[in-house]
Amino acid sequence: MSESKFDHTEYNEKCKKILEDPEILFAGLLDSSGTLLAGGFKEGTCSRLSEEQHNSISTELASRVTKRKKFNSELGHVKYSASRRERVVIMSFPIYDRVVMILAEPHINIDRFAFRILSNLGRQWGENEE
Repeated sequence: MSESKFDHTEYNEKCKKILEDPEILFAGLLDSSGTLLAGGFKEGTCSRLSEEQHNSISTELASRVTKRKKFNSELGHVKYSASRRERVVIMSFPIYDRVVMILAEPHINIDRFAFRILSNLGRQWGENEE
């Protein structure tokens, strides 16, 4: 999908809606290099990482999402990916050549929450950007 056709305002609104969930700390749309395009931290939330560390995780996450695409034709599109850490859950939802990154409290039910996010984001996760 070309940059001119991608509506960042729409994803800013979707990220705000996701942040209404009390267990969500961060919801943001990242480009393929990990730069934040829309969304951000929930108001009043203190990040457990420095800005530099958060940027590093965002870059790494975007890179992993891009690398997984090489298996799409054999295995299908990635719906989401999640990593449960002791203090946070990190989830990624590929959307065209971008990714929605979610940071949540560690006790969430990942699969139930992922289904809610996918419903909120719509069908774009399965679209092919080529």
